Amino acid sequence: MDFWTLLEYAAWALSALFAVLIVTDWIRTDSTYSEDVLMSSREGELEAMTEEHRL
Repeated sequence: MDFWTLLEYAAWALSALFAVLIVTDWIRTDSTYSEDVLMSSREGELEAMTEEHRL
């Protein structure tokens, strides 16, 4: 195997690792917080009230 093939396999392995981490975080977040908390937009409303737009 040449260097580029090994590099390709390493990239695929990192991609699979990131996918596992994302799914793990998704499941952990989904089991920790209720759907109401996850769908609330309270932070967005607070941010919109404090934003100042200048033209």
